[in-house]
Amino acid sequence: MNKKLSLLFKGSATLATLSILGACAGDTADTDTDTDSDASVDELSVWIMGDGNEQAQEIFDTYTEETGIDINLQSIPWASAHDRLLTAVASGDGPDVVQMGSSFMAEFTDAGALADLTEHIEASDSLQAENFYEGNINTTLIDDAYYGVPWYTETRALYYRTDLLEEVGYPDGPNTWDELSDAAMQLSERGDDMYGFDINFQEQTFGFMFARQNGSEIITEDGQAVINEPEFVEAIDYLKGFVDNGSSPSQDLGLELSQTFGGEGVVPMFISGPWTMSNIQNETTDIEGKWSVRTLPEGPENNMSNTGGANLSVWSSSENVEEAVNLIEHMTSTESLLTYYENTSSLPARTATWEEEPFQDELIEVFGEQLESSEHMPVIKEWDAISQGYLSTFESILIGGADTQEALDSYNAEVQSMLD
Repeated sequence: MNKKLSLLFKGSATLATLSILGACAGDTADTDTDTDSDASVDELSVWIMGDGNEQAQEIFDTYTEETGIDINLQSIPWASAHDRLLTAVASGDGPDVVQMGSSFMAEFTDAGALADLTEHIEASDSLQAENFYEGNINTTLIDDAYYGVPWYTETRALYYRTDLLEEVGYPDGPNTWDELSDAAMQLSERGDDMYGFDINFQEQTFGFMFARQNGSEIITEDGQAVINEPEFVEAIDYLKGFVDNGSSPSQDLGLELSQTFGGEGVVPMFISGPWTMSNIQNETTDIEGKWSVRTLPEGPENNMSNTGGANLSVWSSSENVEEAVNLIEHMTSTESLLTYYENTSSLPARTATWEEEPFQDELIEVFGEQLESSEHMPVIKEWDAISQGYLSTFESILIGGADTQEALDSYNAEVQSMLD
């Protein structure tokens, strides 16, 4: 079995498991989520992902002081989060409030794990959809019902060395696909083992992001995969051009950020999220004032980036839904989001919070601007398997020499079989 088919089979097996588990959890998803208003709630259980106990504890301490309700907080590493959630679906024993990676939403909603919060959200002024970035809200809206509230967000923008880009005529970075290609080519001509632009072969959204900039739908509203249509093919060929002409490395260079972006700037342009700013500041001591961030260059149709982040949901078996929603209101307030940003550098999904002082920094503002032209990958339960299959297909084209149209025809057929 080749690598691509193996990955797709693995994703399909996971989905089949979820379908079985969903049948076990389905009863809880349809139960009445109203709680007894006279009942006293002493404690709420909360699962957050990552190393979040210390980072989020201040938010929960404030909530306990205000309400008298204790928080039983568990922090789950992202690497084991998916399996832990699967186990909770099977047992029916989940927390009251759970942090959900935005790419998990469709999968676990389909499994019956998350409570429908539509009525609660529509009744809450602070949780109304218009208070959050559209790209994040779209990850919580499944079959016209809300199954979560956006918590923090992220998107991708273009990092570039201002000193080196100025030398090739783009002091503010490239504005368009054509300018990106031209700048990268000029920068690669500085000498052996010098490049202009990094293509991330391990980023599952990279090619899809460029396809959207070229007008591709990826998957239509009626569930048809269009990954082999001209808009998608042209975008992948555009990226392939960087590797073919040597302006992008064809493999991971195995170098630290201080060596690729710092110093001589072996790779002076790359796309990444806001977390990379602190990495640059901490790891490159020789390029202060010589780098910046800008919104993505415009493709033929737009400069669409990818929205990521996390949502807050209520587990479908929770007996404390009202209190859980109140906690989510607290966690997504501007005060709490500011605290969380100070502790984690996670950007708030609530748009009004961006009016606060920390987000007036010119580099942070770039990501706020990019979020206005940013969209999540399709919110469907099959997406994990689809994105895994993309990685091997992308590599086969850009590195393995596979014909773009033929490889995408095959990949599109496999994706469609998962959707049907």
